[in-house]
Amino acid sequence: MSSILEVTNLKKYFPVEKSFLDKLFTSQKSYVHAVDDISFSMNRGDILGIVGESGSGKSTTARLCLKLVEPSSGSIVFDGMDVAKLGGEEIRRFRRNMQLIFQDPTASLSPRIKVGDAIRHALSFQGVSTPSEQTERTRAILERVGLKPWSNFYNRYPHQLSGGQRQRVVIARALVLNPKFVVADEPIAMVDVSVRAQILELMLELKKEFDLTYLFITHDLAMANYVCRSIAIMYLGKILETGPKEEVFSRPLHPYTLALLSSIPVPDPKAKLERIIPKGEIPSPINPPKGCRFHPRCPYAQAVCSEREPQLEETEPSHMVACFFPRT
Repeated sequence: MSSILEVTNLKKYFPVEKSFLDKLFTSQKSYVHAVDDISFSMNRGDILGIVGESGSGKSTTARLCLKLVEPSSGSIVFDGMDVAKLGGEEIRRFRRNMQLIFQDPTASLSPRIKVGDAIRHALSFQGVSTPSEQTERTRAILERVGLKPWSNFYNRYPHQLSGGQRQRVVIARALVLNPKFVVADEPIAMVDVSVRAQILELMLELKKEFDLTYLFITHDLAMANYVCRSIAIMYLGKILETGPKEEVFSRPLHPYTLALLSSIPVPDPKAKLERIIPKGEIPSPINPPKGCRFHPRCPYAQAVCSEREPQLEETEPSHMVACFFPRT
């Protein structure tokens, strides 16, 4: 199976804005280490889930892959192209093959633009087909995502739709260009619980139909287990563990992965669960801990954990962990 995305030593540091007085007393610059030297790859047709708490760097990683944010260093190669070197007309053509499903459809859809026009604009901007063909493709994709009949939705505004319907519009807008790769950034976070399963089922059906590769961004390991084939666990800008879904869920190696898995609710009121709650608070990404990022909160940390940073190492085929003392 051929690779479609190769991310190598990717970093993104955001400069911290200082007050006037801080600038007077110090010239030293501070940075938020949003993504700090991560590497991963994806094969065509794969579904990779990047999982972690808020502030772990998941969404920044997704936006870096789409070139919505410029990396501080590292490389992103998509379908043989170096994303960092693309510009002008090239970046427009590139985005035709990589699309984003936003977390909040209310924020990503203009309240002044009708649903049909919002979807059709993607085709128009890319110069795809004639105006009449663009309209026909827009109608077809509306029906394919479950907004039937299309005539009931084409001329509506986003505020006239339910949350689930707006999310279907965002999915339709992402897929109307027939992309190869789709980033889904918390795609069901803003949807009612009653329709979340329907949205996920729709996305899996569309993946097969359009032969898509998905990068799922989520904080919900249960959802990742349902949808994804591979899992990457992120914490404070670092990937701590990655591997096939079955391996990560059945044999978690990193203490942070164990803590995340212990938080998944089980539909059995009699089940006795051992909750693993990391101590303390998440450290600041402006001044991350030396050594292992997780060591201040880890119940198994030893002296070496605060002195040296563990690297991702393969313990089983395709199963990697960055930990000096992985759980077995």
